[in-house]
Amino acid sequence: MNVPKELKYADSHEWMRAESDGTVTIGITDHAQEALGDLVFIELPAVGRTLKAGEACAVVESVKAASDVYAPIAGEVVAANTEVTTAPETLNADAYVAWLFRIKPADSNALAGMLDAAAYEKLIA
Repeated sequence: MNVPKELKYADSHEWMRAESDGTVTIGITDHAQEALGDLVFIELPAVGRTLKAGEACAVVESVKAASDVYAPIAGEVVAANTEVTTAPETLNADAYVAWLFRIKPADSNALAGMLDAAAYEKLIA
């Protein structure tokens, strides 16, 4: 199971990466994509949408099931990776390269309360 040490994680299986411009890139973890199986459809939040922490904002659908993706932190969606909507299998290939969306956090310290890699590994063990 791939759990990069430099990322932060939510217990709902999203990963987060702080970007140099103050935005946060969000995707689903390797554990989540593996549990779902082969992804066939992805719906992303609209750019400009304001999200509350914990709000369902995207959908990933596999041959097995559909699953909501939650905003791990509050903020405004500033980018959506439309490449994954046309090629959902890229998420299965590498869940940490195939990000879903970026947000401008409402709170600049929002990532401080997220799980680190060790805590996330313990959660999924």
